Amino acid sequence: MYRKEFYVFDHDRPVSAVIRNYKEADFPGLIHIQQESFPPPFPSELWWNKEQLHNHVTLFPEGALCIEVNGEIAGSMTGLLVDFDPEHPEHTWEEITDNGYIRNHNPNGNTLYVVDISVRPSYRKLGLGKWLLLSMYNVVIQKGLERLLGGGRMPGYHKKANEMTPEQYLEAVVKGELKDPVITFLLRCGRTPVKVVANYLEDEESCNYGVLMEWKNPFYTSISKQGE
Repeated sequence: MYRKEFYVFDHDRPVSAVIRNYKEADFPGLIHIQQESFPPPFPSELWWNKEQLHNHVTLFPEGALCIEVNGEIAGSMTGLLVDFDPEHPEHTWEEITDNGYIRNHNPNGNTLYVVDISVRPSYRKLGLGKWLLLSMYNVVIQKGLERLLGGGRMPGYHKKANEMTPEQYLEAVVKGELKDPVITFLLRCGRTPVKVVANYLEDEESCNYGVLMEWKNPFYTSISKQGE
C-alpha cells in the first residue's frame, strides 16, 4: 500500500503532509471534498457516493489516494486500470469509468485511467493536486504500466466557444496564449494532450468537451524488455 510523508509549503512555511490510500473511514471527508471542489453548475449527481467509494477501495485500492495536511483530508485522486488502444481513443467518462463505479477495472490493463482528482479550494495554493498526480505516476511505474491517462475538463472554454473550436482553444492553451484552470495545471504536471473528445462529460463550463491527456511511463520499454 502507498504512504508518503513530506512537506508542502504555505508561502515559505513548511506544512506536514501525507499521501496514502483512502479507506472507508475517509468516505464522509471525501464526499465533502467533492462538494467543495465541484460546486454548481457542476452536476451534484456526479459527486462520489458511498457505493462508488466502496468499489474504489475494494476493486483497486492502489488507485485510491488521498492527501492529508496537518491531519485533515484536503484532496483525493482515484484511478482504475483499463486496456487502452491509442488507435481507438474515443470514449466518454461514463463509459471508461463505469460512471465512477469502476466495476470494469481490468487488473491486466495497460493504462492507469484517472477517474477523478479534487482538492479543497482552501488548500489549492499548496500544490496538492500536483503531488497527488506525481504519486499516481509512482503507481504507474511500480505496476509496469504503459501510461497514465485521463480526460481533463476545459472549464475556460465556454468563454471562448463562440470564437474558436475546442481544438483551437487547446492549441492556444498549449502555446501559452490562453490559460485554462485544468488543462494548464495538467500541463504543469507533465501531462500531454492526446485528443479532444466531444460529449466526454456533462459539464456546462467545458461545453461537454474533455481533453485526453497522458503521462507515458519512461521506464516502460526497459520493463517490457526485461519480461521478454
